Amino acid sequence: MVQEKKIITKVTGWLTLFDDGSVDRTWSGPPEVKFLNDAVPPHDHFIDGVATADVTSPDGLKLRVYLPEKHETDPEELPVLLHFHGGGFCITSANWHVYYAAYTRLARTARAIVVSPYLRLAPEHRLPAAVDDALAALRWVSGAGGYPGRGVFLVGDSSGGNLVHEVAVRAGEEGIPVAGAIPVHPGFCRAGRSRSEVENPETPFLTVEMIDGLLAMGLPEGATKDHPITCPMGAPLEGVELPPYLYCLAEQDLMWDTQMEFYEAMKRAGMEVELFVSRGVAHCFHLNKIAIGMDPITAARAHELFHRIKQFIQQHSV
Repeated sequence: MVQEKKIITKVTGWLTLFDDGSVDRTWSGPPEVKFLNDAVPPHDHFIDGVATADVTSPDGLKLRVYLPEKHETDPEELPVLLHFHGGGFCITSANWHVYYAAYTRLARTARAIVVSPYLRLAPEHRLPAAVDDALAALRWVSGAGGYPGRGVFLVGDSSGGNLVHEVAVRAGEEGIPVAGAIPVHPGFCRAGRSRSEVENPETPFLTVEMIDGLLAMGLPEGATKDHPITCPMGAPLEGVELPPYLYCLAEQDLMWDTQMEFYEAMKRAGMEVELFVSRGVAHCFHLNKIAIGMDPITAARAHELFHRIKQFIQQHSV
């Protein structure tokens, strides 16, 4: 008789971890939004001005590339946006529809090549696995096999925003040039519950259950949310070599308080950081294709965000 697996932990709608170590990431939330989590195959022809391809680096890292159709007004070499997807280090992928929609829009708007690595996921691969993959992606993009000599910008949302900062720090230590860093609604938090986590509204893109459950599986064994990757404002920033930052926050984000704590730490350390706040919206609203299509406020805030990112890239491109 086959013994039934027991559930160790569950994050509603997203992930179930069993006692044998297996993980089920089958979407169990509302069926009408399942398409956002479906994989989009690459296409070498231009659809709405963008072609896509999956490539593999010499060390075996798989990456999704989003290439905008060339315009007459484009520079000879387009800048590169190295994007790290979110998901609490446990869920989502570079080819999900939710990211396909965002990446293609970003490539068109910013007039840039968007490259997104397929990051290893926890709990099978806990941190620092995702950091190692993200740094390997930067080395590839900056090296002979990628796009050498171009301005490379780091961008990522939610836990991908955490990776932006961590990779920026490590790039400075290794002497890898980075033109700019754009953390979007990063998953900066502390072990203790912040006021905004209690008072700001939960959304399908972020709940307190997701914060606690995903990070418990994503962080190294025994670590708390005070770990430097999730709580970089707890580490000294003085003397750290960082590129210019465009720090993008959403006013109603559950992590607003701790995100702002990081911003203040950056300012105290004398870092070049510009704060851009999207008013009246919540965590990763720009990924919600349904809301963007139905709600004028969400659509307007997404437009503002993508165009501010474009301006930042133009400002700091060489």
